[in-house]
Amino acid sequence: MAKINVVLFEPEIPQNTGNIMRSCVGFNCMLHLIKPLGFVLDDKHLKRSCVDYIDYVKYAVYENYEDFAKKNPGKYFFLTRYGHKSPSEINFKQYDENIYLIFGKESTGIPYNILYNHLDDCYRIPTTDKIRSLNLSNCAAIMMFLASSQIDEECLIHHEPDTLKGENFIDEYFK
Repeated sequence: MAKINVVLFEPEIPQNTGNIMRSCVGFNCMLHLIKPLGFVLDDKHLKRSCVDYIDYVKYAVYENYEDFAKKNPGKYFFLTRYGHKSPSEINFKQYDENIYLIFGKESTGIPYNILYNHLDDCYRIPTTDKIRSLNLSNCAAIMMFLASSQIDEECLIHHEPDTLKGENFIDEYFK
C-alpha cells in the first residue's frame, strides 16, 4: 500500500510547519522538509503549534530539492495556485508507490522550473477569485485528509478514541 508523505519546499513560517506536523501525526503521514528553512527546527519554535505531538512526528530534512528527489522515489503531486486540475480528481488508490504531496514556501510557492517539469502533476485547490491561495497548513490538511480517506482509511478513527475520552463521551456526558 502507498504511504502518504507531505513535502514542504523551503517553509518560512514555523507556526505553519508546526501545524502541519500535528496534522501529519493525525493522518499518519511522513513529513519532508527541504532547506533552507525560515526558522530553527527545535522544540522551542515548533512546540506551540505542534502542541505535545512533536514526539510522534516522523520527519526528514534535505539540503535541497535534488537531494529530496534523489532519496524519495514515488508519485509526486504538486499543489500550486497555477495548477489546472482539482485534487478531487486524483484517485490515490491507484498508486502502489509512495505518494508525495508537495507544497511550496509561503511567499513564492514551488519554483517555476520544478512545476514546469511536472505540469501533468500540478493541482490547485479550487477557491474563488478573491484570493491567490489558501494558507499552507490548511492546504496540507485538506490534502492529507483527501489522500488518507482514500488509501489509509483503516488508520483513521471515526470517533473519539478510547485513549482519550472514549467513543461515548458526549453521549454520556449529562447522564
